Amino acid sequence: MTAGAWARVAFLEDPVCDGCGAGFEMDGGPFAAARCAACLTRPYAFDRARAACVYDEASRGLILKFKHGDHQPYAPMFARWIARAAAPLLDEADAVVPVPLHPLRLLSRRFNQAAEIARPLARGAGVDYLPDALIRTTHTNSQGGKSARGRRLNVRKAFAVSESGRRRIRGRRILLVDDVLTTGATAEACARALVEAGARAVDLAVVARVRTARELPV
Repeated sequence: MTAGAWARVAFLEDPVCDGCGAGFEMDGGPFAAARCAACLTRPYAFDRARAACVYDEASRGLILKFKHGDHQPYAPMFARWIARAAAPLLDEADAVVPVPLHPLRLLSRRFNQAAEIARPLARGAGVDYLPDALIRTTHTNSQGGKSARGRRLNVRKAFAVSESGRRRIRGRRILLVDDVLTTGATAEACARALVEAGARAVDLAVVARVRTARELPV
């Protein structure tokens, strides 16, 4: 990664919303709300979220090279970015779980980008890494181009917790890891599956998140 590319990445710094990781435009001081209006109106299924940077032209190019171009050396770098941004979440996490790919998608892509980031992240934090706790049971269509509602419907029943995973997540606080947070539909589906299987709570950490707020129900 060149120095110029690094300089263009818009890293997210405090203050950020505790619920979705979106940056606040200004620091409201000690009495400011910890969550944005969208999270206060309709909280996500996961408890808290952090993102290392904004998903824009600069970060998008890096993430797509990693995701589709087999640039796996980016994984430790992204893990370091998340470790910094999500330090409060990592401090309380009992285990790290990556968002899984369906076996057919994994076959075509050859690796799970979330797992490649989650592995060094867990190792660096000294917490359990559970790559097989969460499985994708449905080969869904791509989320790209879908509305927020379409994304939720697309992944509603797409994830489940494995039998071995059920034993290892029960009563524990899980840090779910993915590359990008858009509407949160995928992360919510994963969080619901983990909580229903006995996880005490689920937080989310991603490399990047879109700048705009998610769609609110009407």
